[in-house]
Amino acid sequence: MTTDKILFDSRDTFFKSPTGAVYSDTELTFNILVSRELTAKSVRLVMLYDRHDRPADYELAQASGDAGAGDHPDHLLYSASVRIHDTGLYWYHFEIATEDEVIFVGKGNGSKAVTGPEPCAWQQTVYRREYSPPEWIYGGIFYHVFVDRFNASGRERIPQEGKILQHNWGDAPIWQPVDGKVLNNDFFGGDLEGIRQKLPYLASLNVTCIYLSPIFEAYSNHKYDTGDYETVDPMFGSEEDFAALCRDAKELGMEVICDGVFAHTGSDSKYFDRYGHYRDRGCSPQGAYLSEDSPYRSWYFFHEDGSYDCWWDFDTLPKANKTEPSYIDYITGDEGIVRKWIRAGAAGWRLDVADELPCSFLESLVAAAKKEKNDSIIIGEVWEDASNKIAYDERKNYFEGNRLDSVMNYPFRSAIIDFIRNGAAETMADTVETILEHYPEEVVHSLMNLLSTHDSLRIITALAGDDIGADPSRELQASTRLDDHQWDKGIEMLRKAVLLQMTLPGVPCIYYGDEAGTEGYKDPFNRTCFPWGKENDTLLGWYRKITSIRTSHRVYRTGSYRTIEASDGIYAFERFDEDESIITVINCGSVEKAIPLGGKNRDLLTEDLFENELISKPGQMHLLRRE
Repeated sequence: MTTDKILFDSRDTFFKSPTGAVYSDTELTFNILVSRELTAKSVRLVMLYDRHDRPADYELAQASGDAGAGDHPDHLLYSASVRIHDTGLYWYHFEIATEDEVIFVGKGNGSKAVTGPEPCAWQQTVYRREYSPPEWIYGGIFYHVFVDRFNASGRERIPQEGKILQHNWGDAPIWQPVDGKVLNNDFFGGDLEGIRQKLPYLASLNVTCIYLSPIFEAYSNHKYDTGDYETVDPMFGSEEDFAALCRDAKELGMEVICDGVFAHTGSDSKYFDRYGHYRDRGCSPQGAYLSEDSPYRSWYFFHEDGSYDCWWDFDTLPKANKTEPSYIDYITGDEGIVRKWIRAGAAGWRLDVADELPCSFLESLVAAAKKEKNDSIIIGEVWEDASNKIAYDERKNYFEGNRLDSVMNYPFRSAIIDFIRNGAAETMADTVETILEHYPEEVVHSLMNLLSTHDSLRIITALAGDDIGADPSRELQASTRLDDHQWDKGIEMLRKAVLLQMTLPGVPCIYYGDEAGTEGYKDPFNRTCFPWGKENDTLLGWYRKITSIRTSHRVYRTGSYRTIEASDGIYAFERFDEDESIITVINCGSVEKAIPLGGKNRDLLTEDLFENELISKPGQMHLLRRE
């Protein structure tokens, strides 16, 4: 339970300095206020290093004299300074001994102190960067392209066995299972040349980095079942097309990153070759499924009965052995896959299911990328708070400094949807502040802040669509569309969500078609064709306006963050540096509230001027720059 007798807040520099994640060898100062009524005999800081079994114990000294502590004259101030050397996670709480008991003090729902028999500990992240951060992404904008559905160049497509060529751009993807299996084998013709042709369009959205879904040879349209890491899928083009895309994008101020799918391969691959397709094409050596003598055999987990370990029980996705030296070298060696495609023009990688990559494999992968391009970017797919992630009995410690540069920021997405739909301003603010507290500053500046992905509902559907349950049938998803009222409502909701996405710390990521009003539930309904010529002009104009504002103000590169208001459905925060202050205000509640501004402010959305305060009304949004 909370108490006013013991005061501590890990996000307040009065109580902890510095706040947030810290660089190795930083000295941390802890201050805690304890009521005089408690007559404390001792106040101790108890800190457990994540790799140790026993905690360290530090006694806090009472401030000199009998003076009270600032605004709390009924409290005494206790302080201690601790220098932390080793990188990783530390968990801390306080113990206050009185004449009658020992009071345990830990973290409440937010960051303030509560007492109880077993309170939660606060988290302290400590890191030491081994590589320079990829500062070129700071203040930028990602654009996520699902290659087959973005734009077709019109090049002739050669039919391939088992694959269906769709001839009407914009038709619904084939979603009906065949013999109980979803084949994902229909293709609309989107390709790398088609993306290159649309680079001026992406430039009009102020995009600075194109994130491609997998481009390597594979059976499916999504390409997460890799057949050959060394070859661009013929449906998408050639290595020359990839190099041309990277070259022309760079001339327009854009980088390109690839999707790395290294936790598994496809069963229909030259490495596994369950169906003998690569053998029949004359590929040598034989795949692991066909021969126990295959050099790829140790890349997989086979059982005596001939079965094998699969990713999430999909037999088309045999799990790769990420501790096998020959596999590690194939992916991360000097002539490995990671370096090959950076040499071809990529600026880095987004790593699929990063949780399933052992830390040793991840370290080798990152080292390879940084050797090839010292400011390459490595972004991990992690759906939770990535700072304290445990997967497969391994603490990932992604941010120690030799692993991920940053992650896909799903926590922000969830909080934004909850806020826009339900007015959950307190949750919104706490989610942002928790991520900022747990993640190193360089990680925050590189966060991929998304609203939709190929794995989630389209954002306009998530905001305004019918709730059809957590596991709806494909028939229901195919038949459920936004009606006119939902469309009008969804556009307004999405405008607010985009304003948040573009002004919060991190780097926004536009999922292709969101800016045009593409709707849809889960796969494959979130992977429909881009509606060229049928874009929603209101949304597209809004995206262009907000992305232009974002890229015109340096405060969105590395500016600090401060919550101003988070209650009654109103969320207001400031991004600021030594030169500039811009406040985002969104009212998703039902009441008016005064927001203090301090001086004259111009609304970048409307050019209106406000002085000293803003009266935020239900449904309104503002972007206020101090003049």
